[in-house]
Amino acid sequence: MGGRRFVAATAPPRRLPFPGPSLYRAVVVGRAIASVAAIALAAAFASAAAGGASGPTTAFPAAGELLRSTVARTAPRPDAPIAAQMPRFRPDAQFAIVLALTARRGIDGDWWYRVSLPGRPNGHRGWIPADAADVHAVTNRIVVHRAARRLEVRRVRDGKVLLRTIVAVGRPGAETPLGRDFYVASSFVPTDPFYGSFALETSAYARVTDWPTDVVGIHGTNQPQLLGQAVSHGCIRVVNGVARLLRRLAPLGTPIDIVP
Repeated sequence: MGGRRFVAATAPPRRLPFPGPSLYRAVVVGRAIASVAAIALAAAFASAAAGGASGPTTAFPAAGELLRSTVARTAPRPDAPIAAQMPRFRPDAQFAIVLALTARRGIDGDWWYRVSLPGRPNGHRGWIPADAADVHAVTNRIVVHRAARRLEVRRVRDGKVLLRTIVAVGRPGAETPLGRDFYVASSFVPTDPFYGSFALETSAYARVTDWPTDVVGIHGTNQPQLLGQAVSHGCIRVVNGVARLLRRLAPLGTPIDIVP
């Protein structure tokens, strides 16, 4: 991820729980999450579901936890080829996070979510039954400009930039991968100071990494003099103060775009 293997000195990484609607409201103080458009969308889904099939009631993109293990399929129908297995729990025993990009009623009459699939190949998508996940509209989006070595956090509602900072990215031969709608899959306080004060694990696959799980991370650093350079093994390094801000601004499920 960032240049060497993560080793827990005393305990495994402590992942933060997925924030429910109340925590999302705490991020945007004094404003409800659901906009008029989202309410109208929910009403439309509820009306469409009157025939018996339950439907999603959220705006998109939306993120949350799987309610059960399932499979992602290449189309919104139960007989479509399997695109990926979707276990409810990660290998570290934490709940798996999903990012839903849109919803559609399948030929079976049930609602399906089109989701961003983690890991290789980057950019892979699939469809899961809507009742297999509990998702809520996301608040913010991370945008990483690889060539400019810059990271921004933008509010989804109006595109307002909440944070802008310089970063380090992957070195030649271990470039940080490009792609849209990656997402924050886990977050924790590292025990190795190399990874700084806080770390986000993303759903993006890293071709070269020293981490056991071949992922791209966004994390702090104990070498801030290297920020603004292409020096990592695919991860994105930020100053420790920014890493701590991301704990609040980028909860689990936050979408991430890595652009040229």
